[in-house]
Amino acid sequence: MSKSSFDNKQLRAIGHKLKPVVTVAGNGVSESVLEEINRALNDHELIKVKINVERESRQLLSDNICQSTSAELIQSVGGIVLILRRTEKPNPRLSNLIRRV
Repeated sequence: MSKSSFDNKQLRAIGHKLKPVVTVAGNGVSESVLEEINRALNDHELIKVKINVERESRQLLSDNICQSTSAELIQSVGGIVLILRRTEKPNPRLSNLIRRV
């Protein structure tokens, strides 16, 4: 198993216990939704986003979210995506990578 696939496995294991912090619905990805995702990524580094749209649009929206926030898609299962953006100085009380929920 390569190092990157091992890292992704660990990230998916951490993300398994997380609850979605942002929900994207029929209105799509608005500026306020992107601000909330950016805030959550700054605080927690690894977050889940729930995408409540039809199946055909989910991949497009998740790609748009990752591109707009400079985040990396770790996992996509159904309408839930797990994304990661590491920060330079993570807060040990908030970071899901350090805190290990």
